[in-house]
Amino acid sequence: MTVARRRLIDVASTPYYHVINRCVRRAFLCGEDAVTGRSYEHRREWIATKIRQLSAIFCIDICAYAVMNNHYHLVLKIDAERQQVLSSWEVIERWTQLFHPPMLVARFLKGDTLDKTLQFQLDALIEEWRKRLGDISWFMRCLNEEIARKANKEDNCTGVFWEGRFKSQALLDEQALLTCMMYVDLNPIRAGIADSIANSDFTSIQTRIKEQQSTQPDNPTSPHKTTPLKPLLDFDGATHTATQSGIPFHFADYLELIDWTGRAVRTDKRGAIAETAPKLLQQLGIASDAWMRSATEFSKQYARACGSWAAMCEFKTRQGGKWCRGKQYSSELYQ
Repeated sequence: MTVARRRLIDVASTPYYHVINRCVRRAFLCGEDAVTGRSYEHRREWIATKIRQLSAIFCIDICAYAVMNNHYHLVLKIDAERQQVLSSWEVIERWTQLFHPPMLVARFLKGDTLDKTLQFQLDALIEEWRKRLGDISWFMRCLNEEIARKANKEDNCTGVFWEGRFKSQALLDEQALLTCMMYVDLNPIRAGIADSIANSDFTSIQTRIKEQQSTQPDNPTSPHKTTPLKPLLDFDGATHTATQSGIPFHFADYLELIDWTGRAVRTDKRGAIAETAPKLLQQLGIASDAWMRSATEFSKQYARACGSWAAMCEFKTRQGGKWCRGKQYSSELYQ
């Protein structure tokens, strides 16, 4: 049953969400067409560049991403605090990078004097744009529409490009966020496309590793704009959600865990896996076997929310639902 997006995304419950979108012409989002031999690999760069460009405009941060042959994954964080403190000028400046301003806004930007009625209309419009700048649905709309237009133009065709609405999962706590990010970053290794995280092209973990190794500060720019693309959300290592501004882990610990997990999901590397569980699993009290199941089967284990069973039930109650999937897996992960 289709559920309204406003019921699935609730910033009061969590700012973190896992988003998946799949192409209806399955083999032709990225990758190569085995029949014609034509390569579509360049489309990965379209998506990887566009999400960071949009992140700089929206009040939405990128925690993790992976661009696969026929779909892509994003882990997003809504920056509600930043959204609320934007000035009217900042809201207009950001939104008009995406859409042409109406005449009312154009007059305001030129410095024309507005009467009370027009000023009221302008204020209402700015507040509507402010809400949209923290709205994942609008973020995904701007991303998917551009990719679909470019792909259809390149294929010299028209019609539906994406399979349907994007799917979203609320990540209700640190364990859920960590598991989902790991699942997303390990997609190429799990699919047999890459043999290591360093070779996992068009994933956030590869981007982070390259930025760590680079002697020059990473300051990429869009090929069509001179404004810098927004960096991925930092790991700040905060222990309490109330004080964190980024991902609540240390990057070194995350790197240790993803390396350990990545070798575990490859049958040819099982002999190299250390018996001692990585530091993050010990700190969060997650058993190794439960972790491996979640890191490889995350999208199948949960539906619209992931977290402790109590948190999942509370989220479902807030959204008006009566049932949620994943009780067994949640109980194993939250021992």
